[in-house]
Amino acid sequence: MAGRPTSSSNNEHDMTERQRTLAEFEQRYQDMIGVTPPKIAKRLKLSMSVDPELLAALEDWRQAALTPDALDQKTVQLICFAILLAQTSEAAANHARAAVKVGATREELHAAAGLAALFRGLAAFNMAGEIIANLFPDKG
Repeated sequence: MAGRPTSSSNNEHDMTERQRTLAEFEQRYQDMIGVTPPKIAKRLKLSMSVDPELLAALEDWRQAALTPDALDQKTVQLICFAILLAQTSEAAANHARAAVKVGATREELHAAAGLAALFRGLAAFNMAGEIIANLFPDKG
């Protein structure tokens, strides 16, 4: 069979290493948004059991893309929020939460939502309204 070699060892050392690595990937999400979302947790767990090398490559690529030297984390997360809103992806909420975690304000999220609405329309802006209201429930 062509492709990357696979490992099918089931000894205790491999399981401990696999769990440690899974925990590290989950920790990246916890550090960024405060939680590992359920869909992501399921994907991580499945990928660790099916193809941990592919998972590591994708997660390392994701980490590199989300931590560029040229942009601060608030800017990165606001951009991700706007892009995902323009796609009307539920993942926009994760990046809004991450943006708030690194200091983004309600006004900055709203401005990013306005950019998304420019390219996607009211569907994106409506989604943003719900996300922002949930993040800032005391602001009305």
